[in-house]
Amino acid sequence: MKRTRRSVTAMMTPAISGMVTGAALVWLFASHQAAVGSGPASPPADGADENRAAIVSTAVPTPLPALKVSTAAEPSPTSAESVSALRARHLLIPIEGVESSMLRDSFQDARDRTRTHEALDILAPRNTPVRAVEGGTIAKLFLSKAGGITVYQFDPGQEYSYYYAHLDRYADGIKEGMPVRRGQVLGYVCTSGNAPKDTPHLHFAIFRLTAEKHWWEGTPIDPYDILK
Repeated sequence: MKRTRRSVTAMMTPAISGMVTGAALVWLFASHQAAVGSGPASPPADGADENRAAIVSTAVPTPLPALKVSTAAEPSPTSAESVSALRARHLLIPIEGVESSMLRDSFQDARDRTRTHEALDILAPRNTPVRAVEGGTIAKLFLSKAGGITVYQFDPGQEYSYYYAHLDRYADGIKEGMPVRRGQVLGYVCTSGNAPKDTPHLHFAIFRLTAEKHWWEGTPIDPYDILK
């Protein structure tokens, strides 16, 4: 009987040792992943969130992680400062004929049960001209599964980016890097991307750029608070 117990113990020892070793290896791997898991911000891949939806132009970017944005329910002090600064500029409503009283705040609306809208939807008939809310520069023309045909425009000081999505087409002559004036037509309303096909509208977003001035990265600002 004693011999049997010694045999069982001898058989169990290597197994226990192997389990301990395996657990140690898993812990080391997890520690390594935690140390290197956070990398630099990258352009969003095609089909990313439409607030900062990825776009395809003449040079297609390599698919990378989605845009980094803040999703805090309460506005941060930085956001409040941005709203105040942008209100002072008296930005145009990007759809001619739409009054501020006609706008509905959809910034915090849920989308796909996994994210918030972080933009303003402005309903308008198909092919209605979309205008630049102020002067600036065309930072990026992009096509994505979510946003469809889109424009990213920087303000004159490259502090903010204005994002126009679900367009039918660009206005003639619009190119990346070109300056645009306040009220200039950038494109036309449609339902490109993931917009409901029976609800043409402009998806309009504003975000404050980071110090790196990446067109795909920034802190979202509620356009309704500025245009209302």
